[in-house]
Amino acid sequence: MSQRNDLEGKTFLVTGASSGIGRATAGDLVRRGGKVFIATRNAEKTRPVLDELGDNAAHLQLDLGDLDSVRQCAKEFLALDQPLHALINNAGLAGQRGFTQSGFELAFGTNHVGHFLLTNLLLDKLKASAPARIVIVSSVAHYSSTGIDYDVVRRPTKSFTALREYAVSKFANVLHAQELGRRLDGTGVTTYSLHPGAIASNVWRRVPWPFESVMKIFMKSNEEGAQTSLYCATSPDVANESGKYYEECAEKAPSSKATPERGAELWEKSEEWTAS
Repeated sequence: MSQRNDLEGKTFLVTGASSGIGRATAGDLVRRGGKVFIATRNAEKTRPVLDELGDNAAHLQLDLGDLDSVRQCAKEFLALDQPLHALINNAGLAGQRGFTQSGFELAFGTNHVGHFLLTNLLLDKLKASAPARIVIVSSVAHYSSTGIDYDVVRRPTKSFTALREYAVSKFANVLHAQELGRRLDGTGVTTYSLHPGAIASNVWRRVPWPFESVMKIFMKSNEEGAQTSLYCATSPDVANESGKYYEECAEKAPSSKATPERGAELWEKSEEWTAS
């Protein structure tokens, strides 16, 4: 995406980078001279990525569905006494039904709640490393969400494909980035949410057959999908922007339902859920 070594001296943390868009994102950051911490649930599956990327990549254990794991991940990173110039909340799942260990609908708990806590635990480090960025990978699916039912997200997945629940979690991602942008105004930390494009990645691995195979026919590669994440995380063009939504490396209007009132409500609920 950009010239080699333009990220030398910069440190990044990318969640879910053992495969898919996250792996492509981490690879680009390292090739450009950045240091990348890859936070994933499965260390064994992450090993090939670390071997490929070399000394400028390291692993952190992270299960976003387990808030104790999220706290431990943040604790381990902070203990390294490294700066953090960009947190890329990339990990996500779609098409899986269930309930997280910490008591949330599977997609919502993984895609939003776990990332909310991780972000809050790293906020002071991001502020101390400013200018810094928080990039939250959402989806065009957020447009189909009509809002968040705060009772429903505390129950197991109800729909057969789990795509309705996925849309709610991606709507929460957009609200989170917007509210962070408001709260971090003037700190030197800027925030972004984005749609990476329809990508043939492992996020769809549990969508029931034949839906998955039909969907992937029309999807982009992981490398193409990483471009907007990389743009939001590194481009000087958006260095002074915050809280906005992007698609194909350009700002786009998010859902009209993504209001400041809804963002504030989600923040309040999320803080209650993640209080130690």
